[in-house]
Amino acid sequence: MSEQAESNNNSPAGSLLIIGGHEDKTGKCLILQHFIDMAGGRDSRIVIIATATDEPRAVGNEYKELFFSLGAVSVTSMAIANRETANQREQAESIKSATGIFFTGGDQLRLTSILGGSAVDAALRAAFRQGAVIAGTSAGAAVMSETMIVGGNSNDTPKKSSLSMAHGMGFLSEGVVDQHFAQRGRINRLLAAVAQNPHVLGIGIDEDTALVVGPDRLCRVIGSQTVTIIDGKNIIYSNISESNRDQPVAISNVLLHILPAGYGFDLTTRLPIQLDSSN
Repeated sequence: MSEQAESNNNSPAGSLLIIGGHEDKTGKCLILQHFIDMAGGRDSRIVIIATATDEPRAVGNEYKELFFSLGAVSVTSMAIANRETANQREQAESIKSATGIFFTGGDQLRLTSILGGSAVDAALRAAFRQGAVIAGTSAGAAVMSETMIVGGNSNDTPKKSSLSMAHGMGFLSEGVVDQHFAQRGRINRLLAAVAQNPHVLGIGIDEDTALVVGPDRLCRVIGSQTVTIIDGKNIIYSNISESNRDQPVAISNVLLHILPAGYGFDLTTRLPIQLDSSN
């Protein structure tokens, strides 16, 4: 991979594939096939990181078989279950040479607490800077942003108590990701996140749907459902700072975009883009 794709300000040359969870694994596997193609097809070097799940070997092997069936020739699954393993040089070197890195679902706090600040973490950032594709599904999607949602009541009205947040892996700047979005009714907790951080875009990704983010910060939607983007930059009024944890939040002048396949989004201008209708 050439470093020519890097911008003059040394921003990463890599791309992101942020998946809302429950992606198709038995049919056309459109999203997973797209990951392999983005990473180089038969020339790709894929690393699966199954740290988020409590069954890392089983989940890692499932994706390993899938990626082989989709045309990848080199696929490695890593069951990094503790900080000691995350600091092993062998693990880090494998990640540095990868063209595609895939985070499985599970618990996003396991990912950040085990990998954060480790040799593997440094290798992930080095690979991303050099042009690797980083993909994640479910919990693997939630960790993409600098600030991530780690829990909250999806059925409640927007409140401070509607969610809990923590530091993510930070591959996506100025955004916060929620997954299984429409299927689990998570719009209220994403609204609460945006009310607390109006400069951050709220990105809700449905199941079997993904947002592809290029190094130029241009995005496109692929998959069968939609991506919801909440822009709070022009909020006129919010009571979030004065309200108590259990008081409903008041928010005025929030901008909402709902984008299916065939549409994209410019993260810099914060404007939607109409693309072709194909995935």
